[in-house]
Amino acid sequence: MTEKPYGFKPSEMATGAGQVVGDGDRSKPVCNRIRSNIVPPSLPFSRLIHSLQFATVKAEEISGSKPAQVQNLVQGKWMTSSNWNTIVDPVNGESFIKVSEVDESEIKPFVESLSKCPKHGLHNPFKSPERYLLYGDVSAKAGHMLSLPEVSDFFTKLIQRVSPKSYQQAFGEVYVAQKFLENFSSDQVRFLARSFAVPGNHLGQQSHGFRWPYGPVALITPFNFPLEIPVLQLMGALYMGNKPVLKVDSKVCIVMEQMLRLLHDCGMPVEDVDFINSDGKTMNKLLLEANPRMTLFTGSSRVANKLADDLNGKVKLEDAGFDWKILGPDVHEVDYVSWVCDQDAYACSGQKCSAQSLLFMHENWSKTSLLRQLTDLAGRRRLDNLTIGPVLTYTTEAMLDHKNNLLQIPGSKLLFGGEELENHSIPKIYGAIKPTAVFVPLEQIIKTEYYDLVTKEIFGPFQIITEYKDNQLPIVLAVLEKMHAHLTAAVVSNDPLFIQEIVGKSVNGTSYVGLRARTTGAPQNHWFGPAGDPRGAGIGTPEAIKLVWSCHREVIYDFGPVPQNWQIPPST
Repeated sequence: MTEKPYGFKPSEMATGAGQVVGDGDRSKPVCNRIRSNIVPPSLPFSRLIHSLQFATVKAEEISGSKPAQVQNLVQGKWMTSSNWNTIVDPVNGESFIKVSEVDESEIKPFVESLSKCPKHGLHNPFKSPERYLLYGDVSAKAGHMLSLPEVSDFFTKLIQRVSPKSYQQAFGEVYVAQKFLENFSSDQVRFLARSFAVPGNHLGQQSHGFRWPYGPVALITPFNFPLEIPVLQLMGALYMGNKPVLKVDSKVCIVMEQMLRLLHDCGMPVEDVDFINSDGKTMNKLLLEANPRMTLFTGSSRVANKLADDLNGKVKLEDAGFDWKILGPDVHEVDYVSWVCDQDAYACSGQKCSAQSLLFMHENWSKTSLLRQLTDLAGRRRLDNLTIGPVLTYTTEAMLDHKNNLLQIPGSKLLFGGEELENHSIPKIYGAIKPTAVFVPLEQIIKTEYYDLVTKEIFGPFQIITEYKDNQLPIVLAVLEKMHAHLTAAVVSNDPLFIQEIVGKSVNGTSYVGLRARTTGAPQNHWFGPAGDPRGAGIGTPEAIKLVWSCHREVIYDFGPVPQNWQIPPST
């Protein structure tokens, strides 16, 4: 979701495409060069760990010989289970983290914990309002902690270990979480619960609208943003008075385990959040038995739809995103637009729900250096600085098979990539391919026999590029209309009439328009989420928090007085 360059020392600053300056000793194996590049020498961990009282791990020391352990939190106590899931290092395949995973026979404490929370929540405008102030204070302290260089560096490197991405991309998560917490410091939490009043029909009558918590709720968050997504959604749930149980993908759950420990140090009551590690089947059983009043799910459309069915629609979803970008007929700043296209498609190895999946290029852009620059920019991404890296949900074979299937479409061609990364030790359960782009003619994309193949989301460094002419804009719009996912989109143009045409005939919930339009990099200061689906969830803003984590309650005051000489009227 994010990418922020702020807070770097010059030696740590990334170049335009997120490429860290200073590549390490090339005489070392690639995996060793990666490790040296994610640890700025100016911040030795031996010093950092002593100033991080909450931390139980050192990011760069986690290894097969010194594996980290991740626990569960329930009813205010950290605990382990009978089952340990071993997580392998996505860069070298070494078993380096042991996650205590709860199985179906061990969910009772979590069910009981949620059951203790009433429907009216831990706080609301009429109950324990001091907790609004408590969470304003917790947010202020936690935001300050994340602003400290040693703390932000700790989380940045921990993110890199489990969800490999460049230092700048990982730091972006920490930066956004920090700014979000700062945004909801002091009185800002109680402002989320602001009510309104409307005069009634007679003296003594007024109707008041309140934002009301759901009470027991659940959050399920994915691997690709181990800190940002769960922090923003978890805190939103807590601000509004809910009692959440949080499940993060086990591959990356160590990041939020450490963040919860930080939040406890900042004054968050230990009983307010339960943290569970489990497989999907166990979590599904927990949800069915505990029956949370609302469940937030961020992840694949397949799981999202299953949860919607299982939980009788009591869900908010931020699911798959096959995101598009249209380059309009007015050509400006080719260098800049090329760089943004590269970032949108390939930063974090394309593992963003907002990643650019389909690029519509007006024929005017074909006459520029755009495609050549895209090829060059993709070519400078390297494994040793994690500007390209492991793909955690698709294997190499699956992505290359998809490429080959696309190349069977008449007129399609490989523009660049389409090969496995060289000299890597990424385990076979993950993917390792070079940044890839396949050109498919627009007239083929719209055909029924090819549409599903072309618009299949590949959660990796993979995009489709096509070209259109002025008279083909209706076909472009028809392609958009057939899509099922409506998360992010970009219209790169400064022509207001062109922008008006596209925006007026599309629905993506987070749409960027103008010369600098992008599909990725959403900060904490604007809404991020899909549109066109009543189940759609937002993140980051007061509007998103109120939509996802509270419901409307109307309280009508009617104190009287009863009119003088009132008499019982006839029945009606």
